[in-house]
Amino acid sequence: MLPDALHEVLQKLENAARSAGRPTPRLLAVSKTQAENSVAELAAAGQRAFGENYVQEALAKQRKLNALGLEWHLIGHLQSNKAALAAEAFDWVQTLDRAKLVPLLGKSRPAGRPPLNVLVQVNVDDEASKHGCAPEQVPALAEAVAAQPGLVLRGLMAIPAPLPDLERRRVAFRRMKTLFDRTAALHPQADTLSMGMSEDYSIAIEEGATMVRVGTALFGSRPKKMES
Repeated sequence: MLPDALHEVLQKLENAARSAGRPTPRLLAVSKTQAENSVAELAAAGQRAFGENYVQEALAKQRKLNALGLEWHLIGHLQSNKAALAAEAFDWVQTLDRAKLVPLLGKSRPAGRPPLNVLVQVNVDDEASKHGCAPEQVPALAEAVAAQPGLVLRGLMAIPAPLPDLERRRVAFRRMKTLFDRTAALHPQADTLSMGMSEDYSIAIEEGATMVRVGTALFGSRPKKMES
């Protein structure tokens, strides 16, 4: 049952944070490719924030679940031609990784809504197969986001390389925490370090994650990808 899985994950987050002497991070339920009724079931159990990879898939879910008042995060790569839709539809974009997206998101954010919460995605392990900016590009991107009236810089996001040795992933999490602390020192509104997923969130929490993105541990194995 999804509510049982949610309770178990929340308890594990709390235990990991207590053991590490850190605040309990926010849970982002990764609902990409999951059916609307599964999202609604978790929402009824108290989960409010959901992460989607594909703009079109998310829009379809949002239309059906609009009455629930959920918080929606884009956690997949954002194409420039989808930036306007993303700025209108999401509460958070966690995957800003290049300067071109900044004005596209800012000018498309509806005037009647709060500024769009933005995380800069960092390719912390320099993987050719992954999106994200290089660590040295973070200061310039952070400044650009902070200067855009329709956006608010909330912090950083990363997906370290999926090394079998989880302790080796800890090195990447630790580098991200250092980079986050430097960013937050210049931008006090930056309060979110999004890192850690189902198999490694305990280590991420130990190293300072304030938000973890969990899919499999909540929903089980992921269904086939829906049309994007």
